[in-house]
Amino acid sequence: MDFQLLLGFYIMSNITKLEFAALEVSGKTYVSWMIDVKMHLESMRISNVIYEFNNCLAQDKSKAQVFFRKHMDEMLRFEYLDVTDPSILWNLLKERFDYQMKVILPNARDEWRTLRFQDFKKVNEYNSTLFRICSKLKYCGQEVTDEDMLDKTYSTFHTTNITLMQQYRMPKFTRYSELNACLLVAEQNNELLMKNHESRLTGSVALPEANATNIDGHQNNTRGQGRGRGRGRRRDYFNRNQSHNQNHNFGRGQGHWSRTCRTPAHLGQLYQESIKGKGKEANLIVNVEFTPLNVADFCNDM
Repeated sequence: MDFQLLLGFYIMSNITKLEFAALEVSGKTYVSWMIDVKMHLESMRISNVIYEFNNCLAQDKSKAQVFFRKHMDEMLRFEYLDVTDPSILWNLLKERFDYQMKVILPNARDEWRTLRFQDFKKVNEYNSTLFRICSKLKYCGQEVTDEDMLDKTYSTFHTTNITLMQQYRMPKFTRYSELNACLLVAEQNNELLMKNHESRLTGSVALPEANATNIDGHQNNTRGQGRGRGRGRRRDYFNRNQSHNQNHNFGRGQGHWSRTCRTPAHLGQLYQESIKGKGKEANLIVNVEFTPLNVADFCNDM
């Protein structure tokens, strides 16, 4: 494979989107990079290209070589530019960065020791950290079982949730995925309850959309200022009525109900003469025009 062809692969690798993070020059990301490369080669059905003395086709080797360079730092690509066999490149990188295992293992053990479920606000955040640590430990040869993950989660609940932790232990899960499903469901239900609680305070009742009719026959919203405005109207109407009645007295005395009567004077006189000398009350139906009154007119302003 000549230099121009490799340069073309290099240019195309920069244009194509990466499936995962590229291998850094420091080797800090070597462990995760190695695992990602293996999985993708298996999905491409060319995983045997990284082993020596393989019988893979030249086309599969070229495909793997392009994939490696695409997911390597620019400096590493130039450094191994003359390596055309993917199995050789794989071993060279392993020899160079395999020391990371000696650095990763103690760090992973310390992360596992300090990992606590109570330190995370979301279950998925805890799961992400848990599985990342487990992957490091497994890479370094230290197996982490489902029982280990269950015990780690149970034992790191907050002390205020001891009863809740015991309830999760009761089903006696054998796989961490089973406990994880219960935790996720409980978290979603709790978020829904909190959302409903915050939408309206405890003990409060939503106000009904009701309308009340004021003294003028117009409708006012009961939650607005209808009460205050209606009260003012009653007071103004009462004052106007009182002033009007003082100037129109058809009865014998102040304060008599007849002051509001609009009966013509000659009809009233006929009525008075018709009942003179009789021992019983007589009723006369006349065409009387009454001033409209409301209940509020007979009540003092509150």
